[in-house]
Formats: sequence, C-alpha cells, structure tokens
Amino acid sequence: MNASTTIADQLQRLLANAHAPYSGVHVACAVEGPDGRLHLGVNVENAAYPQGLCAEASAISAAVTAGETRIVRVHVASNLPDLVWPCGGCRQKILEFAEPGCEVVTIAPDGRTDSRTIEQLLPEGFRLERG
Repeated sequence: MNASTTIADQLQRLLANAHAPYSGVHVACAVEGPDGRLHLGVNVENAAYPQGLCAEASAISAAVTAGETRIVRVHVASNLPDLVWPCGGCRQKILEFAEPGCEVVTIAPDGRTDSRTIEQLLPEGFRLERG
C-alpha cells in the first residue's frame, strides 16, 4: 500500500473480491499487527451454511499464516449503506489475538467511521490468560 492509499480505499477495492452470492453483503477487513503490517480478508460464503468465513476470520487467518499473533487494530468495511460491526463470533476471534485496548474501526461506503475497543464490543469475552 503506498502512502496516498488509505486503508479505507484499500478495503473499498477489496470488497469486489468477497464471495457473497447468497446474501449479497460484501465485507472486507484489515487486521493490523504491532509493527503496522496489515493482513487482509474478505467474507467467503458457502452453500453449506454456516461453513463460510467472515472477513474478520479471513484476515485473522492471514495474519496468523504470516506469523502475526497480536492485533492492535481492526478495520471493517462493507457494501451496506451504513456502518457495520463484527458479529459476535468474530468479536471473540478478535479478542483471542487482541492487545489490550485493540481498536475496531468500522468504515461506511461514504467514508464515515466509528471506533470502539474490543473490550467495549465484547465486555465479557472469554479469554484464557496468555503467558
């Protein structure tokens, strides 16, 4: 990603790669590690519902595949007209790798954004202590 390309721009372009023939809802996600590297994902629906993948799960999988196990920020965009937040299952997946205070940023197609910490989105999430 060059300096003139924002994460929002990158996610808007990435929406075209989502595989959503059933719902028509395209979602793209970027998870950011402590070093600033972004790991990208899109939702991939499957006829054998619920066997598809959310964009957040895809991005987290890409991060783990690249050797990243800590997340400091999550960016989510969709083709819906308003802001979208990760589903409950993805909130738990984010929490698994989130640094304390991990920011979740949602981006609307018109450029509006909002953010919450993962602790705000999942205040009683299940977390094993990490050593």
